[in-house]
Amino acid sequence: MLLRGVRPDKRTIPRIITACRLTHCLPFGEQLHAHALKLGLSTDNYVITALIQMYGHLNSADAAKLLFDQSPRENSVAWTLMVKLYMAEDEPSLALHLFNQMVVDSRAKIDPVALGTALKACGRLKSLQEGRNVHEISKKCGLEFDLLVSNSLLKMYMDCGSTEEGRAVFDRMPSKDAISWTSMIGGYVKEGGFNEGLKLFRQMNFEGMKPDSLSIASILPACARVAAHKHGKEIHGYLLRNGTNSNITIQNAVMDMYVKSGSIEYASKIFDEFKERDVVSWTIITMGYSLHGQGIVGFELFQALEQTSSIEIDEPAYFSVLHACTTACMVDEGRFYFGCIRSPKVTTCILMVALLARAGLFEEARLFIEGRQIQHHTEVLRALLDGCRIHQNLMIGNQVIEKLRDLEPLNAENYVLLSNWYAGLAEWDMVNKTRETMKNLGLKPRKACSWIEFQNKVHVFETGDVSHPRSNEMTCKLQCLTSEIEVEEKERKICYSDFIFHDVEEEQECDPIRHSEMLAISFGIISTEAGTTIRVTKNHRVCSNCHNYAKIISQMLKREIILKDPNRFHHFKEGSCSCRDHW
Repeated sequence: MLLRGVRPDKRTIPRIITACRLTHCLPFGEQLHAHALKLGLSTDNYVITALIQMYGHLNSADAAKLLFDQSPRENSVAWTLMVKLYMAEDEPSLALHLFNQMVVDSRAKIDPVALGTALKACGRLKSLQEGRNVHEISKKCGLEFDLLVSNSLLKMYMDCGSTEEGRAVFDRMPSKDAISWTSMIGGYVKEGGFNEGLKLFRQMNFEGMKPDSLSIASILPACARVAAHKHGKEIHGYLLRNGTNSNITIQNAVMDMYVKSGSIEYASKIFDEFKERDVVSWTIITMGYSLHGQGIVGFELFQALEQTSSIEIDEPAYFSVLHACTTACMVDEGRFYFGCIRSPKVTTCILMVALLARAGLFEEARLFIEGRQIQHHTEVLRALLDGCRIHQNLMIGNQVIEKLRDLEPLNAENYVLLSNWYAGLAEWDMVNKTRETMKNLGLKPRKACSWIEFQNKVHVFETGDVSHPRSNEMTCKLQCLTSEIEVEEKERKICYSDFIFHDVEEEQECDPIRHSEMLAISFGIISTEAGTTIRVTKNHRVCSNCHNYAKIISQMLKREIILKDPNRFHHFKEGSCSCRDHW
């Protein structure tokens, strides 16, 4: 073009500069910049915008800023581009500062893209006040209900943890797209508002807005709970009916949902039907089997993954197989896979301590803890304490409890552990002294509670609870079961209690059949048809007495009982538990 004497104009130069940016050719772009100067086009808005974009992508935002500072201030596109470039370089503070300068400079027109970018910066900074300021600017510009701006406002409030303000924006929006619904649903789920998220998902369908893969991915975590397994099945059914189940990310999310809602069989079925699997698929199913007490199955699946040469095994995958080794108490295998992790995090080291402690290798666990210098992490000590409980190692257990109290002097559960320890040794003076200390410090231990879903309503029970409308029926059922359980206990010679290592105070002094998990199980028995699986969640580790009772009840009534505590799922079936009595 130049050789033929054709003079480039303000439309040609920007297009060639854009080509330089897309082909990552900075030297030629710099030559074009020189041509623009010679041709007197360097002050043209289109040329300046193209140059800023090129320098920002191929050099740096600072290089683009030098050019921007020399450009006309009324070029709103250039302002917006600079804000976006700072965001691309993960400099939200600089992006927001530049946007505020743009607002002050009345010559620049604020557009939806500039507002959206500024709101993204506020969300990344978690600055709710700055976000509110930008919201006010959008109102003054008459752009609050522009779809891009409204969606950006919604996401900003969600990112800043202000669900109520986000919902207020959502409710006022004159029109909504899938992004609007997904942001609001995801915000509720992220903050633990699972029921609100599910209601909104149903409303989204009712109003004719078809959920996309992102919408589905945002709602599935709300179903990844024992009490919401029915909702998870409904959403899975929706995916199958609408043919949107082929995405590997969605398939992994569905499988993870089934794992966490207590349906490992469904998760396994989905895994078997995968046409292709990635490392996330293998990690979810390996961890899933481990969480459901089937560590050996998880370990064997991981061995199958190792034979799949096309998949690179990452640290989360190694963590999942180490978890499986811990569940199955496979010490040698656990040592091997721990050694495969280049830079193990503290959480991974905790898992290794748990494996050694569960195997009764307390001296090796001690040396490991000291070698890794993790003795001041409370979760490490709690993992060690679990081993003491399993092997009834009273000496080390006492030392661990004392260390926990020293590290967390204001954690009520540590004092409960100590109180139960003294109670187990019949040292009642020390029990009273420990409780007095808790009272003086104003410490209140977390109450034990369990919950069960029935007819779309979650029923919550505390220890010794008599407030439920069907409390009398539940008590009668428990009393009937108790007499049979006592006979069974004598035959099995069961007379074991682990309260010496328990962190729930009120359960120590309460009849075991009045513990929250037993009340929830009783409610499930009287409320559902014979043979129906009972699904219960508890916020504390299940005690040994209730664990034994649940095993016997599952055999007596020919029912499967799935009980989830903070650490794992217990599948009670035909008189045994999936954890093999190690939990």
